[in-house]
Amino acid sequence: MNKLIVTVLGKDRPGIISKISAILYENDCNLENVNQMILQNQFAGFFFVEKPPERTRNQLQLAFLEKIGDSGLTIHVNPLGKNGNIQEEGPSEIFLITTIGPDQKGLVARFSGIVADFNANIINLKAVFKGGSDPNANVMSYQVSISPDVDAPAMFKALREKACELNLDIRIQHKNIFDAINKI
Repeated sequence: MNKLIVTVLGKDRPGIISKISAILYENDCNLENVNQMILQNQFAGFFFVEKPPERTRNQLQLAFLEKIGDSGLTIHVNPLGKNGNIQEEGPSEIFLITTIGPDQKGLVARFSGIVADFNANIINLKAVFKGGSDPNANVMSYQVSISPDVDAPAMFKALREKACELNLDIRIQHKNIFDAINKI
């Protein structure tokens, strides 16, 4: 396989996705998946592509350097997984874990540490800290992938205990239940 990930970081402005996707198209790459976000005024984009066999990763990196130049964007082109293959994950279930409460230093470190200690994987995290003690002003939302070998009840208990200790409201819900409840 010839799978690559193109990572793009820099100050947000109009046209970044257009420029990156045009360079990929000009280099005969098939864009398979994109995930991008804006955090404050910073752009972060992840482009999963399949390159043609005759094009090397270094050639694609040089194409980005030539076309992007000194635009302020940082672009990395790397193979996906071992030997450029996408690593397949085993069966898992996704849980949504949300905490709401006063901002404190180390909240993400403390909660992600518990998840890591149980060998579960955070696949998405959004943390919005607005400061102050208004419980509705500070929200962390985790999507956690839990494989069958993880002791989920023990992990949930540890997360609830940490939330109580830190005066946070915590909600833990299976993604399928969340999706069913919020389906319009």
